[in-house]
Amino acid sequence: MQFQLQHTDLKSGARAGKLITDHGEIETPIFMPVGTVGSVKAVHQKELKEDIQAQIILGNTYHLYLRPGLNILEKAGGLHKFNGWDKPILTDSGGFQVFSLTGMRKLTEEGCTFQSHIDGSRHIFTPENVVDTQRIIGADIIMALDECTPGTADYNYAKKSLERTQRWLLRGLKHFDETEPKYGYSQTFFPIVQGCTYKDLRQRSAEFVAEQNREGNAIGGLAVGEPAEVMYEMIEVVNEILPKEKPRYLMGVGTPINILEAIERGVDMFDCVMPTRNGRNGMLFTKYGTMNMRNKKWADDFSPIDPEGASYVDTAYTKAYLRHLLVSNELLGMQIASIHNLAFYLWLVKEARKHIIAGDFSVWKNQMVNQMSNRL
Repeated sequence: MQFQLQHTDLKSGARAGKLITDHGEIETPIFMPVGTVGSVKAVHQKELKEDIQAQIILGNTYHLYLRPGLNILEKAGGLHKFNGWDKPILTDSGGFQVFSLTGMRKLTEEGCTFQSHIDGSRHIFTPENVVDTQRIIGADIIMALDECTPGTADYNYAKKSLERTQRWLLRGLKHFDETEPKYGYSQTFFPIVQGCTYKDLRQRSAEFVAEQNREGNAIGGLAVGEPAEVMYEMIEVVNEILPKEKPRYLMGVGTPINILEAIERGVDMFDCVMPTRNGRNGMLFTKYGTMNMRNKKWADDFSPIDPEGASYVDTAYTKAYLRHLLVSNELLGMQIASIHNLAFYLWLVKEARKHIIAGDFSVWKNQMVNQMSNRL
């Protein structure tokens, strides 16, 4: 993988660049739709490409490992061939999902043992076997195994967790460098910065990650319970240290406003389930604020879902019709809302890129944050 840093905003840390992988090029800043089990929920691959204009999607190692399983994925020739997506794919290591399995997992120096949420069977993720698993899945960008500590973790726990995550990272890197891709194209390994909400731990972790000199780096363990302002502070601390010539991926974040604030602080890559999860529950994001489409106020509103929606996705559906579908639990309503939200997120980062290149990013960003704070 190569990364070309093309423009940097003079009044902030915002950057525009290009990632080059064997499955295609990605213009940054970029948002990656989350395809947890090999599909972006309620969205067809054709819609991802044509309506949403996604350049890369994310797959989840934990879920794909359990279903359909590595045997099926390897027989298929990897996830690209299994799901018909021919653009880049990034996989996480499964660490966040295991972190979420409170009461069903145990962390040791060897790795993380856990019970499947599907059938209760026991498994272990180690720094080495999650590399092998992601090799088999066939992702273009794969992630190190880490522990995602809660935003409320105390200092001693966060420190011990970080130290173990760093030892795991060295093991994962060694194994990655000693193994080869399975399907004839290159794969890239990203380390992850942790350290909870403690400045000194974040600095230590960022320095350690930067020393590994990989093609890109990730920032994990944020948006897990800490206040937004603390998250922004941690991003600033980390990005003062991570090399500027390499892409920075903020994992699992977040709202449209979170994304613009992080872009301003030098982040290049994002993923989050929010656009599809919120869409399935009737919340739409627009440039003028959020809309709860289950609200009765939309029942006889026959105007387009978003009067400027052609900016994100061309649709003729009305607010009244979408509300009817959602309150009736019709699958089409979930699909329309998910496509709209994803298209908006992709439009937002594309617009951010335009304004970074034009040199007026900060002015535009402040205007957008103010607009998007509204509830319509």
